[in-house]
Amino acid sequence: MTTVVKRGPWKIWKDVIFALFAREIRTGFNDKLGISWAVINPIIFILMLSLLRGRMEGGETHTIPTFVFMAYGMILIQSFLQTLGASANSISKNKALFAFRQVQPISAAIAAGLFELLTKVFVVLGIFVVMYFLNMEIQIENPILLITCFGLLWIFALAVGLIFGIAEMYVSEVKKIRELLTRPLFFISGVFFALQDFPQEYWYLLNWNPILHAVELSRFAAYSSYGDNGVSLAFLSFITLVFVFFALAIYQLFWRQAISR
Repeated sequence: MTTVVKRGPWKIWKDVIFALFAREIRTGFNDKLGISWAVINPIIFILMLSLLRGRMEGGETHTIPTFVFMAYGMILIQSFLQTLGASANSISKNKALFAFRQVQPISAAIAAGLFELLTKVFVVLGIFVVMYFLNMEIQIENPILLITCFGLLWIFALAVGLIFGIAEMYVSEVKKIRELLTRPLFFISGVFFALQDFPQEYWYLLNWNPILHAVELSRFAAYSSYGDNGVSLAFLSFITLVFVFFALAIYQLFWRQAISR
């Protein structure tokens, strides 16, 4: 006699996310280069940018190695942009799967975000390998703060992506607006500069951006000598919490109508 195993809602949700996550891995790494290109591409970019800035400033930027300075900026901004894009696109990409009652848009968004997080973990490991062969010291003075910054920024990107994903199901042109709005973030989020490069009276023009707070705090977590003036973990946490609240509220109100369009 066959035994029927009953699963609770949380168990079903976890299994669905895992299945979608495995599907993301298969589709994301099905080319010849696979995960190696996802790791090599940002590392080459970081090396080029750090070489340019290193020649201008003698190899150090505000007491930390220029390569490390550029690495944290590049990893965090790419993590945000790629997680946001992946979670926003996941809803329309997996729309056919929503015919199954157990599969919901939020599961697809989380799975896409987890895939981007996995990719960035490999990028970080690749950068540590490069630093080892370049005889550069791998220093992280406050690993808890560093992990917190990465985690909060990833959750923030996931929430913003979920909002855009629902909106794009109603109006497809919202995707163009999303791309237009996120393009300047690469240049105003502290990737190529530090907040200390600007006079303090102009900081208010930049420190409204939570990505800048995450980037600067991650550098401070690695090298306390870098300083954390002008940035705040409380601000980053508050903005993340606000966007998660609005993302879940919008999702709860509109996801059924969105996938039926």
